[in-house]
Amino acid sequence: MSTAQFAVDGDVAIVTGSSSGIGRSIAERFADDGVDVVVCSRELDNVEPVVEAIEESDRPGSALAVECDVTDRDAVEALVEATVEEFGGIDVLVNNAGASFMANFDDISENGWKTIVDINLTGTYHCTHAAAEHLKESDGKVINLSSVAGQQGAPWMSHYAAAKAAVENLTKTLAFEWADDDVRVNCIAPGFVATPGVASQMGVTADEIDRDEVKRRIGLSEEIADIAQFLASPASSYVVGQTITAGGVPNIMENPDV
Repeated sequence: MSTAQFAVDGDVAIVTGSSSGIGRSIAERFADDGVDVVVCSRELDNVEPVVEAIEESDRPGSALAVECDVTDRDAVEALVEATVEEFGGIDVLVNNAGASFMANFDDISENGWKTIVDINLTGTYHCTHAAAEHLKESDGKVINLSSVAGQQGAPWMSHYAAAKAAVENLTKTLAFEWADDDVRVNCIAPGFVATPGVASQMGVTADEIDRDEVKRRIGLSEEIADIAQFLASPASSYVVGQTITAGGVPNIMENPDV
């Protein structure tokens, strides 16, 4: 069986928010397959170890560390410029940078609301808008990261859920607008994933998760990276404007008599 259609070798990718968790796994997966990847985060000290690990491994892809706050348009423009200067273009943009905090809606200040929306939604706008010219030149792919919170709602995370719902709508709308430019825009909506943040909140680490177990509530960053590679590859050529939900077994009514 041929698997060539899943290859992304030779591409150049930007992965925002890639110092740890899902973003880091995506960057490493791309590098495994020969992608030159730009790893970025708000703190350069956080992404330099990721780049060092990629460069010191036998992965065929190269890596570049860039400090970038996705809410700062000037920093985003500099990120795009550094990527093109180092690798010659942009084939894949993964808008993974995100943040949240838990609070009752009544207790979310205007500044708290704006901060979360700026990082999750406006940051996605900044990066995609700034990279548009290069993505259109390369028949590129945009992969946005949403969340099941954006699909189902999330108590005590209304700001985050609203922003992620908007990311999914932006995905569908932009996919339509950019289809004539041969740019594919899609989205991934993870459920609980064993990132360091979730591990600290839920007490479950990646080492405790069996990837082969179907009935579970928590996934692995590597499983999200699998989907990202699919969406970046020719194998997903007929997938446009879609959100792939990776949330484990759905929560449905088990007994109709209850």
